[in-house]
Amino acid sequence: MAQLIYSAIMSLDGYTADPNGNFSWSMPDEEIHAFINDLERDVGTYLLGRRMYEVMSVWETMGTPEEPPVIQDYARVWQAADKVVYSTSLDTVATPRTRLERQFTPEAVQELKSTSDRNISIGGPTLAAHALKAGLVDECQLFINPVTVGGGLRFLPDGLAARLELLEERRFGNGVVYLRYRAL
Repeated sequence: MAQLIYSAIMSLDGYTADPNGNFSWSMPDEEIHAFINDLERDVGTYLLGRRMYEVMSVWETMGTPEEPPVIQDYARVWQAADKVVYSTSLDTVATPRTRLERQFTPEAVQELKSTSDRNISIGGPTLAAHALKAGLVDECQLFINPVTVGGGLRFLPDGLAARLELLEERRFGNGVVYLRYRAL
């Protein structure tokens, strides 16, 4: 059975984007990007909301020989995985290996977990909130940046009560801390 993993880069005060939707402060350096690439090699399917899909879909055209090896590597990881985009506003999806779903259904995600032999990544805090509240998330992977943004889009939804067990931690040269938790 596949694990459903929620992974995101966030500020020290718990946000993935600031009040204006800006997340440029979260761009990973080469060391962190290579680490993320290794984490995501076992992802067979990405579950994405519309906004995250629009941000991530650029990886379909990235990874050209002119780009750094770490970028080429992640482009291959992204392109090899299936994607499920949850959106009521998109008419179609424009990337290969991608299907559009109109609503997030916990039962369908549980079925996907049960039938998949590779991990599933859920991207974006808005979509992840549905999976977290439904008790579907098996792991949370946090990349905490040494910056505060004072508000915006929170990594975890308000009202979520959960117990987690710390499985792994790592500090990077630029002050970012990686924490990996298992949901109990």
